Parts: sequence; structure tokens; C-alpha cells
Amino acid sequence: MYSSLIGALEMGLLYAFMALGVYVTFRILDFPDLTVDGSFTTGGAIAAVMITHGYSPLLATVCALLGGMAAGMCTGLLHTKGKINGLLSGILMMIALYSINLRILVRPNVSLMGEVSLFSSINPLLVMPFVVLLVKILMDLFLRTDLGLALRATGDNSRMIRSFGVNTDTTTILGISLANGMVALSGALIAQYSTFADSSMGIGMIVIGLASVIIGEAIFGAGNVFRATLAVVLGSIVYRIVVALALRVPWLKASDLKLITAIIVIIALVFPSVQRFLKQKTMARRRTEELAELTRSSKKGGAADAKA
Repeated sequence: MYSSLIGALEMGLLYAFMALGVYVTFRILDFPDLTVDGSFTTGGAIAAVMITHGYSPLLATVCALLGGMAAGMCTGLLHTKGKINGLLSGILMMIALYSINLRILVRPNVSLMGEVSLFSSINPLLVMPFVVLLVKILMDLFLRTDLGLALRATGDNSRMIRSFGVNTDTTTILGISLANGMVALSGALIAQYSTFADSSMGIGMIVIGLASVIIGEAIFGAGNVFRATLAVVLGSIVYRIVVALALRVPWLKASDLKLITAIIVIIALVFPSVQRFLKQKTMARRRTEELAELTRSSKKGGAADAKA
């Protein structure tokens, strides 16, 4: 039990970069980017191939980040310059990346067993919390710059920000590139942690990223950028812990992981609505009681005046 929770915590920290990337497109840009499923694999594939060819794991990880940014830039160009629907742009790029990833890997999977990786001599639990915190702080600082504010405004009201002379095409491409770079970085770290990269390792990543974002916001709230990014990171960790606990249920199997993910997302989506409904119902009951009390008081006052 203890080892599974530790493993879930480590995985949650590694997936936190992917969750932050999904947060940028899903919440900040309001862009339904399905490129995530492909760019996650791209990051893992680039890192695995470079490491097996003798390159430094750090250099391989940086190249994976750049590869993900390139994939995101292509999606942004399809949407902004090609005038293709955002959802369709992501789907097209995801399909294209499947073949590109196979080209990078050469074969369906690449093993990193026996290779030197970032986690060969470093415990992820001792290093990753500080790395994730550093990336989170850098993202917070970036989103408070003029360019970051323009990026946030593009997702809130693109027509309004265009009236101030901001090129929304540029901010959209930048945001999608940044998001997919973060996703690819997560893929590279996961490949090194699990000691293999697979052509199908990115399937369902968008759902996992959305689950992390939604769970984090539902539990920890998202009042401002600092709190929102912190909630996303914690949501990623909570999601992995919930999955680890769910897989320990006797009648659930490892093959039920996608089903568990879907159920978690459904609960996370429904929970705020239920919470809001119960709050409204409580307020309505309180108002009814106050009105009834006020009515009784007025009747008593009227009766006293009549007696007088």
C-alpha cells in the first residue's frame, strides 16, 4: 500500500507538467486541443531515441520539449492561418503525429533498460517537487507579463483584445506551442521513469490532463492564476492517488484504468453542479424559514395591536 502511494505521488509529479499544459489550452485559451495525445508520445519518443543513441538525458529532455512545441505550433498554424476549426486542427495533428512518432521510434517501442536517464541515480520524489514548483512559479510569472496577460485575454475575449492591437493569432500559436511543449516534457520524463517509450503511450492523455485540471479546481479552487496552477499540480497528484487506490479494489483490473479515469472525470464534473444545487436549496430553505418567521412576527404584532 505504501509503495503504491509513493509510486502514485511520483507519477503525479511527472504528469503535473502535462496537466499544466492542458490547463493552458483548456482554461486559459479555451481551445479544445487534442494534439496532446500525440505530443505526449512525441516527447517520450524523442527522449528515448536520443538517449539510446548516446546523447545526454538532459539534452534529450530539452529536445523533447522543443519537439512538443513544434507540434503545438503546427496545430496553432492550422487553426489561425489555415482557418481550420480548433477541434479539427488538434485531431488532424494528433493523427499526423502518430505516423511521425513511429518514424522517430522506428519500431513500436524503445526500451531504456540499462541506459543512463535522468532518474538513474536520482530519486524522483526528492527532486521533482522542486522542479515542478519552479516551473509552476515561472508559468505564474509569465502569465503576469504583458504577453501573458494578452494570452489570457485571448481566451477570455479575443475580439476585445484585438481592438487593443494585439495579434490574437500570435498569442494563440504561442499558447498552444507552450502547452504542447509542457506535455512533451511530461512524456519525456515518463519515458525515462518507466524505462520505455511506446507509440501508444499518449492515448487518453487529454482525458487524464482534463481530469487533473477539473479535480484540482473542484477541490482546491481557482480564484487566481497562482491558486489555479497550484490546484492543477495538486489535482494531478490527487488523480494518480485515486487511481492507485481504485486499482486496489479486488474486482477492478489494470485494464479498467480508462474506465476509472472516465468515472473520475464524470464525478469531478458533476460534483460542482451538485454542490451548487445543494447550496441553492439550503439558501432557499433558509429564506423560506426567515419569511415564515417574519410572517409570524407580523401576525403577533397585529394581534397585540388589536387587543390594545
